[in-house]
Amino acid sequence: MNDISLHQARAMVSAAMEKAAALGARMNIAVVDAGANLKAFARMDGAWLGSVDVAIKKARTARFFDMPTGELGKLAQPGGSLYNIEHSNGGLITFPGGVPVKNEQGEVIGAIGVSGSIVENDHAVALAGAAVRV
Repeated sequence: MNDISLHQARAMVSAAMEKAAALGARMNIAVVDAGANLKAFARMDGAWLGSVDVAIKKARTARFFDMPTGELGKLAQPGGSLYNIEHSNGGLITFPGGVPVKNEQGEVIGAIGVSGSIVENDHAVALAGAAVRV
């Protein structure tokens, strides 16, 4: 499969919500397909409204560059080779919480983005969602 299925995207959102609940966090969770189009989304009760856009942009950023958003952020620091990249593509997010999703062959088939807590929690919740295999 070269694209994430709706079934897989929903399973990823569910796993991410479980991890967020275990951390005591209320998150916005977005999954995009191989074309960076929104495939599944959940806003947990009480999650910040401002994090809706951030979660979606984290997922899109991870797919656009096929790397975790935190890794892209390291390259986007002042003096870095990608400084100011967050202003491209209609706005990117270059801090942790976005993770590419790969199939069994190692091909990127989508991405997940999470926002609503400290970035360490966002990243952990995104990893929990990305780990789902159905």
